[in-house]
Amino acid sequence: RAAQAHGLVGDADAWLHEHRLVMLVDHADLYLSRTRSDRWLRRYLDVHGEWAVQGQAAVLVTFHWACGMWAHRHARASGLHPHMLLARQDGGGYVARWVLRRYARARVRTVALADGKQVLFVPGSMQGLRDALQQKEQIIVVIDVPPDQVNLTAPQQVLGRTVHMPIALPRLAVEQRLPVTVFTLGLDLATGRRDLRLYPLGVQDDAQALSEKIFAHFERVVRERPACWHFWSVADRFFADLPAGGQRQP
Repeated sequence: RAAQAHGLVGDADAWLHEHRLVMLVDHADLYLSRTRSDRWLRRYLDVHGEWAVQGQAAVLVTFHWACGMWAHRHARASGLHPHMLLARQDGGGYVARWVLRRYARARVRTVALADGKQVLFVPGSMQGLRDALQQKEQIIVVIDVPPDQVNLTAPQQVLGRTVHMPIALPRLAVEQRLPVTVFTLGLDLATGRRDLRLYPLGVQDDAQALSEKIFAHFERVVRERPACWHFWSVADRFFADLPAGGQRQP
């Protein structure tokens, strides 16, 4: 319904088929990443662009869109040492959901294996984040989250709406002069090939302008392949007029 409200659904049956298939492949990639070598990556992954941050502390930004697991494998194979930044779960969401809890743990473990570095959980891992950057490693952040999941937000124009998106990592990148690369990993439904696209933004001087550039990429991919976005089910929170709890940019 949310996608329809934004005018992003043509044939409803085809849209739903694509959405379900993309989600299924994203789950299957957990298994493939654990059981396939980099030869699989070289055979089935098409790459456009460069990470452009080898040997540097950097921020790598992506979205809950399509199938991202193989981007982690490609980053490591390209000489990067990335740490995934994830929100810490309190466990309350897994009460009486044993399978989901085990799956979430397996996915975190698979990401860590793909990156070759431990996952950093927030809140609580600021020292680990600082250490990683000091060692010229990279931080991966999936930035398109509902504003009620973060403390610091700033307004952005997304799909014709003013939304409140995380601003902490863009600020960190600007303050520490860290280069930023946006990446997406799409799926060809006909062939199963993965499509990694890399967009180096370099070092930026303004956090708000950087955030606008990041979310311009988000809007582009959602408009191109709206069924690939994972978070339509929580779109009401994502597109909330004000952040939950009244969070604002200080």
